[in-house]
Amino acid sequence: MAKFMVMARDSGEYPDMSPEEIQGIIQRYMDWSERLRRDGRMLGGEKLGDGEGRVVRREAGALVVSDGPYAESKEVLGGFWIIEAADYEEAVRQVSDSPHFDFGTLEVRRVEEMGDDS
Repeated sequence: MAKFMVMARDSGEYPDMSPEEIQGIIQRYMDWSERLRRDGRMLGGEKLGDGEGRVVRREAGALVVSDGPYAESKEVLGGFWIIEAADYEEAVRQVSDSPHFDFGTLEVRRVEEMGDDS
């Protein structure tokens, strides 16, 4: 089985919702994730913090750290899951009923295993 990283992308803009509506959305994500876990396909995943992070780059030999993600970005990365699937087709089938499609897109990328150098 191959590993795939599934990244949840959206605009970062959310309509005004009641606490009950927000809790209902959270529950949908939890139920969906639990189904993948129960099926033995979910290896891990987390929601990322809203509106915070750091961008690290090297410039002229020195590390430069800046706040991110940037407000001018059209998309934000809101979370991720690591799943197992035989191939892309199966991975896409596994995420096809994700509640995230109500808010944005999912990017599915195969994880290339790094060799063990020990």
